[in-house]
Amino acid sequence: MINEVPISYYLLLSAILFAIGAGGVLIRRNVIIVLMCIEMMMNAVNLTFVAFSRYLDSAAGQIFVFMIMAVAAVEVAIGLALLVELNRHKQTVNTDDMNSLKG
Repeated sequence: MINEVPISYYLLLSAILFAIGAGGVLIRRNVIIVLMCIEMMMNAVNLTFVAFSRYLDSAAGQIFVFMIMAVAAVEVAIGLALLVELNRHKQTVNTDDMNSLKG
């Protein structure tokens, strides 16, 4: 007999990962760390989708996970390209030093 892990464990882990990611986005000032925290939040959502997909015996959640992974890959590519250009012009990756959009 196989003992399955209850879904509440997965949801608790997902909530903890999401909270850590949200805290990192709100507290940290380094753009690289902020992008990593956004990735952590996306992975927490992916874990929730997979847990519910497994619990409900449906493949819909896993399909959403693939779409989120594609969005995350695009976000990383665009974010790093913007970060390289920002570093080239401002010589910093600190969000406090980015005030060029202020009139």
